[in-house]
Order: sequence, then C-alpha cells, then structure tokens
Amino acid sequence: MKIIDKYIVRNFLGTFVFMVLILSTIAVIVDLSQKLGRINDSGSTAFIALTQFYPYWSIWIINTFLPIAVFITVIYFTSRLTMQTEIVGVLSGGISFFRFTLPYVWVAIFLASSAMIVGNVILPWANIKKNKYQYTHLLSSGDKEQYYKRQRIASQVSPNEFVFVDSYDRTDKLGNAFTYQKFDSTELKKQVLAASFSWNEKDSAYALVSVYTKEINKDHTEKLKYEASENFKLPVTPDEILPEGYVAETMNTFELSDFIENQKSKGSANVNAYQNELNNRLSTPFSTIILTILALSLSSKKRRGGIGINLAVGITLAFIYIFFSQTTSIFSEKGYVSPLIASWLPNISFGIITIILYIRRARS
Repeated sequence: MKIIDKYIVRNFLGTFVFMVLILSTIAVIVDLSQKLGRINDSGSTAFIALTQFYPYWSIWIINTFLPIAVFITVIYFTSRLTMQTEIVGVLSGGISFFRFTLPYVWVAIFLASSAMIVGNVILPWANIKKNKYQYTHLLSSGDKEQYYKRQRIASQVSPNEFVFVDSYDRTDKLGNAFTYQKFDSTELKKQVLAASFSWNEKDSAYALVSVYTKEINKDHTEKLKYEASENFKLPVTPDEILPEGYVAETMNTFELSDFIENQKSKGSANVNAYQNELNNRLSTPFSTIILTILALSLSSKKRRGGIGINLAVGITLAFIYIFFSQTTSIFSEKGYVSPLIASWLPNISFGIITIILYIRRARS
C-alpha cells in the first residue's frame, strides 16, 4: 500500500469514526432529554436507560444511517483535501483518478461488509433488547394501553381463512368480539362469531365464549349452531397474528427467511413489509459503496463555496436518498411495486447518477 493509500484510508476511517461518535452521542443526549420524564415515571432511571437501552439503540441508528454517514464523511474530508490542493498534487504526480479512487473503495467495502454482518446477525439481537426496554418504559400511557390491552387483530391466517378481533389483551391473553371466516374462492363457507375468548395454551386453542357458528352448504342453505363455549383451533396463536410492526427486525436473516416462507404459505398480507426488511439488509450496505464514489465525484473538484457548498449538496442528496428509499418502501408495503425493486431502485438510480458523475470527473 502506497503512502497516499494509507493517508486516504487513515483520513476516511478517522473522520468517519469521529463523525459517528459525535453524531451518535448528540442523538443519545437529545433523545434521552426528550424521554427522561417518561423514563422516570415508568420506574426506570437515566442510568438504566443508558446501559440497557441506548447501547442497542445506538447500534440500530448507526447501522440504519451508515450509508449517509459515510457519504457526508467522504464529502467533508475530500473537500478538505481539494481545498488544500492535495488532490491536484496527487493527480499531477501521474496517478490516475481511477487509482486515486481505490483506497476509497477499499474502505467502503470494509464498512459495507461490517454493516452486512451487523445488520444480519448483531442488529436483530440488539433490537430485541431495545424493543423490550422501549415497550416497558418508553411508551406513553395511551400507547402502552393500546399495545398491551387493546390490540385489534385483522389477519389472514391461510389463503382462505381470516380472523378478526376487536380487542386483544396480550398480557392476560384475553380478547373480545372474535370473528373467523373461511372462504371458497370468493364465497363464504363458514363463519364463527364469539363474544370473547381466552388463549388456551395447554390445548393450543382459542377458548371461545358465547359462540355462533354458521356453515353454508353447497346448495346455499345455512346451518346455524350456538355453543356456550368451544375450543377452536387455528394454525396460529394470537401473538403470531398480532399486527406487530417490528417483528421482522428482531430476527436474524435465516429466521426471517423461514418466517417469510411461513407467512407466504398462510397468505399473510404483511409479507411485503417483511421482505422489505430482508432485502434492505443487503441493499443498504451496498449503497455505502455507491454513495462513497458519488461523494468522491462531487467533492474532489475545487469549486466556489468550498467545503460549505459541498456539504450543502451532500446533505441535500442524502435527504433525497432517504426520502426516495422511504417512498419505495411504502409503495412496496401497499403492493404497488415488488419488495426487491423497492429495495434496489434507490441504489440503481443513484448508481446511474454516480457512474455519470464519476466518468465526467475522471475525464476532467
């Protein structure tokens, strides 16, 4: 490795680590100051939060915004090299712009590989710890009541079976207004209504109370039945069909892949959201490489405004990238585009822009 390579790698990693430490520290301080009252009211303390929540929360926020942090890092330290005419000196010494790019790519690949390991293995474990503290201490009284006591269920448990529950208590395993429907194509074949139920863990069944059952025969006649109580079995537990928005982020990649296949077999309507999480674990680290080269292309040429204008352009593009990524994810969850396209479209779009800008910069 040449001296210039070591110099760039040292500057890249040093600036990145410094920026991540500063930004994550500020983020923790701001977040803690906003939530301190709720933490104390829940019976916890700032010290407990700093040891049992924020270390895991920091892993989540750093990994989530890693590509953007790398992008701003490269913009900053490369602009500094440009303003001090160090890049001009390197290129004037006979080193091509392509060769000058290599140490940037090496560091980007290292950071992307690290993010891949963290995102697929370490982060799911950290999210379990983070969510456990968050649901216990950081939810408002209304949100806590909603999360634990008044969960509404509307779930597809198989390609032709649906379950609806008006209110479910995940702590006591009790629910009100239970509805089960089974279809043959678009025709209703069976419907079960119950005033309330409890989850019978021993029998793995829903213990229904005040049960009305309607079955529709082939000749369209109906068979009605009433039972004071009935054990009703389904292939899923109440906790498995709860609309838990963060279930995917607590599984490692192997567990998540199996979970998605299981949800597909049941015809779950939330599969796209889970597939977005899975695809993002690959596409997000890869975007680190793209944004590194894009940042280098933007900041390696001297322009009026210096570092300030480069940072302004970089932050603007970073927000565009985040907005684009969030928009495609929402479209995917709504079923407008496939999860694969939603996860990779921002990278493809910014990749094309990066190639164009990099070629123009290399030729200038």
